[in-house]
Amino acid sequence: MSRRVATAELRAALEGCLGQHLGRPMRVVALDRRPAGAASSFELEELVVGLEDAPPLWLAFKNLGREALFGAARTAKPPFLHDPRREIETYRSILSPGGFGAAFVGAVCDAPTGRYWLFVEWVRGDELYAAGEFDVWLGVARWLAGFHACHAGRTEELAGRAPLLRHDGDYYRVWPRRARAVLRARGVRREVRARFDRLAQSYDRLVERLLALPPTLLHGDFYPANVLTQLWTGGVRVWPVDWELAALGPGPEDLAALVAGKWGGAERRAMALAYRDALPSAGGWPPPAEDFLTALDWCRLHVAVRWLGWSADWSPPPVQANDWLGDAVGLADRLGL
Repeated sequence: MSRRVATAELRAALEGCLGQHLGRPMRVVALDRRPAGAASSFELEELVVGLEDAPPLWLAFKNLGREALFGAARTAKPPFLHDPRREIETYRSILSPGGFGAAFVGAVCDAPTGRYWLFVEWVRGDELYAAGEFDVWLGVARWLAGFHACHAGRTEELAGRAPLLRHDGDYYRVWPRRARAVLRARGVRREVRARFDRLAQSYDRLVERLLALPPTLLHGDFYPANVLTQLWTGGVRVWPVDWELAALGPGPEDLAALVAGKWGGAERRAMALAYRDALPSAGGWPPPAEDFLTALDWCRLHVAVRWLGWSADWSPPPVQANDWLGDAVGLADRLGL
């Protein structure tokens, strides 16, 4: 079990971060801490920060050190994906300057002590999976298109700002190898494993398709549980959270996560085309609708294989649970793999 950060340590860190953020010395006179129910991997708290000579602040505090991973996530999350600086620098250097997501307030990055603490504004929104109106989902798809368009063509610049994952050939080829090992460890029937083996042997075709798509900034884990929304008169406000897997890669990968699950074909198509139609045309992208939907299927297949290869000892939370093996085999059949 991880050690909860002592309040005195947290208060001192907040005073330093807020002083830098606000440009003057700040004194924390009260600090109310509440565990955030939405936390899934790392320790997350809602803070109400009382300040001397300033209004109180509502902040989110996320402890991104490896020791702060909850027990199941610590053993299941592939170590090569973990870099505690990634989410911090994505907020600090990319999202906040661009006006996306919760506002960055401060961070502690100290390798010798293993302290990687992130402070951002506390956003009050509804998790997307609880949204009852389909128009909300369409609004999120359009927002995602705008986010990807804003960061398209800037991959090298963005890579210099934060230690983003790169969804390149080496990254993609990791997942079918891991998935084969997981399926064996879980005792999946031999005939099913044989079908997946045929898919894995043809995986270079998928890699070629994904590498041909234009890269942009990815959230990397754009599932409905990681998207907060608010309805307002102008439409839907969107705040993605949990940028631990922020990456450079093809935008439809994030869309594939958004449309995963029990959607019918008509609803999935509507979300996909809402995203496509919100993209500005540039350099032959986006392609005609049917070609775009095929590109999305390639991304959906990769997303399914990634989940299959995540860990033999872990299953996604209920809001992300899905028949990933069924999706992978069905999509492989449709795409001729």
